[in-house]
Amino acid sequence: MSTPPTKAQAAERIIKLRELINDYRYHYHVLDESIMSEAAADSLKHELTQLETEYPELITPDSPTQRVAGAVLSKFESVEHSQRMLSLNDVFDTEELTAWETRIEKLMPEGSKLEYFADIKMDGLACALRYQDGVLVRGITRGDGFVGEDVTTNIRTIESIPLVLRSTKEYDHLLHGATEVRGEIVMYKADFAALNAARAAADKPLYANPRNTAAGTIRQLDTRLVAARKLYFRPYDLRRPEADDAARAASEIPTHAYAYQALRSLGFLANPDAKVMTSLDQIVDFIHEWEDKRQELPFNTDGLVVKVNDRVLYERLGVVGKAPRAAVAFKYAAEQATTKVIDIFVSIGRTGAATPVAMLAPVVVAGSTVQMATLHNESEVQRKDIRIGDTVIVHKAGDIIPEVVEPLIKLRNGTEKPFKMPEFCPDCNTRLVKLKADDAAWRCPNEACPSRSWKRIEHFASKTALDIEGLGEKNVIALIGADLVKDQADIFTLTKEAVLNLDRFAEVSATKLVTAIQAKKQPTLARFIYGLGIRHIGVQTAIDLANHFRNIEALAAATIDELADIEGVGEVVAESVVEWFAEPANHKLLAKFKQYGVEPQEVKQVGGKLSGQNFVVTGSLESMGREQAAERIRALGGTFQSSIGKDTDYLVVGANVGASKLAKAAKLGTKQITETDLLEILS
Repeated sequence: MSTPPTKAQAAERIIKLRELINDYRYHYHVLDESIMSEAAADSLKHELTQLETEYPELITPDSPTQRVAGAVLSKFESVEHSQRMLSLNDVFDTEELTAWETRIEKLMPEGSKLEYFADIKMDGLACALRYQDGVLVRGITRGDGFVGEDVTTNIRTIESIPLVLRSTKEYDHLLHGATEVRGEIVMYKADFAALNAARAAADKPLYANPRNTAAGTIRQLDTRLVAARKLYFRPYDLRRPEADDAARAASEIPTHAYAYQALRSLGFLANPDAKVMTSLDQIVDFIHEWEDKRQELPFNTDGLVVKVNDRVLYERLGVVGKAPRAAVAFKYAAEQATTKVIDIFVSIGRTGAATPVAMLAPVVVAGSTVQMATLHNESEVQRKDIRIGDTVIVHKAGDIIPEVVEPLIKLRNGTEKPFKMPEFCPDCNTRLVKLKADDAAWRCPNEACPSRSWKRIEHFASKTALDIEGLGEKNVIALIGADLVKDQADIFTLTKEAVLNLDRFAEVSATKLVTAIQAKKQPTLARFIYGLGIRHIGVQTAIDLANHFRNIEALAAATIDELADIEGVGEVVAESVVEWFAEPANHKLLAKFKQYGVEPQEVKQVGGKLSGQNFVVTGSLESMGREQAAERIRALGGTFQSSIGKDTDYLVVGANVGASKLAKAAKLGTKQITETDLLEILS
């Protein structure tokens, strides 16, 4: 049996254990890399805990063991900030950005030159961390800017916050005296989704968004709950509150760029995408670069922050109201807005699904005017208690259809009317049904329903199906209205003369439409299957079915068991396919296709040279579009994925790539290749 260590031996061992555990934390939670296994790190923490239990007088506030939550606080104490936490004025376009630059140029000393520092604005809870001689002593929420709440116990549970600053020769002067780090506490989008999924499984109400969830978590009195949720601290400022003037502060932290470099060395997760810029044009380019790329970030953002880089000049330009003159926040178009529900009507989709849709007072969301938003189904309307006349929050993320997030119940005045699902289809007056007792959606069972007809044709001609240019919603409705087509097969009977009789068409447009349709008489089998609009059949499932059965006749004859045995095709999809091909109306449709000379190409090569290999493309490709790359990969048996996962074999790196996919690929060990490499693989 080994001899217990003396106090001196324990003290020496504790110091080494703390250094190694803190180093592991920095590499794992800040650099996103691992220097040892999680099990090994846990073993070191366990040894440290045992030594500190034996010698409690050796416990210090910066010990990794002090992250452990367990206390229930009675309340949060109010604490005054060492320096006021300011807000930023917002700008929404380049004109306002130019006006801001013009204002500060007038106040600048003669002969000085502007240099900027720009970063992505995080949507989280602002917090100030105080360190004394390199050791964390306090965490304070923003509050009103002058006074915040002491949340030290809770922020200690956040692994990306160092309890003791890392020692590096260049920045060791920041380890002496008082140092303050300001930043945002955020919950990453993936962690928020996982949290809500767990709550849904437990039949608990879902949280609204990551920002509110992060803020609510930090203000929990039970630190165990805080520790159970994954939060991150992302810094944006470094201060020396004891510096008696701007000149002394600048000598220690001369620029905002220097502050970020120091923050990374001290052990923080400072954003690597922040940049120094020398002109307004560079700032505008940065704005455009992140307008779409921001969707790839792990956290939510609504814009960018632009500051004068020089700290002395920054302070000299002063404060107006609650905001510094030398910084602004550029805001992208809002992804949420409030508006009124004018009415709720029911839209019939191509599969017969009857979807309630809110007709809204026009409102700009994410840069476009929104007048309608999906309400999904009757149960969803009832769950959210959305009524005609309600003021509601409307949300749009990326390119998805706008949806109503929630009604603002406190704004009701009693004139609002509950929505009642109609018994009959609004387009053909057929009684709506539910195909199964547990179905969420009501459906119109009439295959000849006008709404179902035009939406089926529009889907058949869409970019991911047969890709027939000129056959969008309005033209399809015009063709049906003129009784020129009734189903997808009828479009192949159209002549230029017949189309010319419609008001929407002239000689050139009529010729182009008919030519575009005739050029699609031999579509790939996968596109044809997808274009038929069979319930539950997406693009990849259509490809899997085409590769397995090779021709449409074999697919039509397949049994549920044969279909369900295919990887990626479950029982629900199998039943849907069999039901579609058993429908007499669909027999007639396929016969018409054959009659009009439409022959999907038989799949000659099953299990091509890329079979079993998965590809993701990030950034833009010069030689082809993303959809074309996807088709060429699929044609050789490969799978084209929209996001990186453990099963991704190759990440194709194009131009203007985002950092997040590259980082994820590196973490998962995914092979990164260039566009040239891809072309060689495809050749």
